[in-house]
Amino acid sequence: MSTSPEHIRCLIIGSGPAAYSAAIYAARADLKPVVIEGPLPGGQLTQTTEVDNYPGYPDGRTGPEMMEDLKKQAMRFGTDVRSGWVTRVDLTGPIHKVWVDEKTELHADTVIISTGASAKWLGLPNEIRLRDIGGGVTACAVCDGFFYRGQSVVLVGAGDTACEEATYLAKLCPKVHMFVRKDSFRASKAMVHRVENTPNIEVHYNTEVKDVLGQHTVEGILAMNNKTGAETKLDVTGLFVAIGHKPATDLFQGWLDMDDAGYLKHDPDRTSTKIPGVFVAGDAGDKVYRQAVTSAGTGCMAALDAERYLAAKGIH
Repeated sequence: MSTSPEHIRCLIIGSGPAAYSAAIYAARADLKPVVIEGPLPGGQLTQTTEVDNYPGYPDGRTGPEMMEDLKKQAMRFGTDVRSGWVTRVDLTGPIHKVWVDEKTELHADTVIISTGASAKWLGLPNEIRLRDIGGGVTACAVCDGFFYRGQSVVLVGAGDTACEEATYLAKLCPKVHMFVRKDSFRASKAMVHRVENTPNIEVHYNTEVKDVLGQHTVEGILAMNNKTGAETKLDVTGLFVAIGHKPATDLFQGWLDMDDAGYLKHDPDRTSTKIPGVFVAGDAGDKVYRQAVTSAGTGCMAALDAERYLAAKGIH
């Protein structure tokens, strides 16, 4: 019996919208893709309740249901979906080596990295509890702001993304309370001016969330001034946390170029990285949009790039 590592033409690391979109295109191109699901099968969308902004679902879909749809579609074209977690890589090529669960060695002609990124949270017990039951705690204003039309909300954050999300919410909500932990923003002057010029955004400096109130949904926020210790209860129905994201790219440190936040760098208008045959799709390489539909689009691009790479190399 042979003990040689299995050879794969197209290995996809991850199992979110980017991964399964890449798998659909790669499978239809007869690349016989293998998907390694990772520690969270289905990706971040499995932690989302309603998805209303993904094209093709006129009545909406829950995150877990949508990911199951994408998985079934990928498998219908012959994608091999495997449980496991990629724990080590050797990208010295031209054959890329990947180890799953520390023990199974795979060799791949092409690798599509779609490991995603996860939102950073405050870490409060009620915040996490309500987040997990879809009770009004979220980290994406563009995804979920629609559900809070006509309601007052709290947004936590002080960077450019937080300012952008606050002004987005201000178009939907009569009042947006913005909590800034220090006495000034981290955002650019232009973004700060945009917040300051939006009348229904109230900025609370030196303010943190002490607790999230409500049993099944957010019914209020207990705020604390971290200089005076004074506490205030705000009657709001939503908490938006915009304190950053962490891409799941630690595995590729030393192999691929990253920015300061850990997002993988790729060629302009391409998904190719500095290592031939290695591509990135989805939130692992996107700190700007971070939407399911944009992730799916880059998954398509990565599969096409992988197919063209293999064709140029004469690998069939």
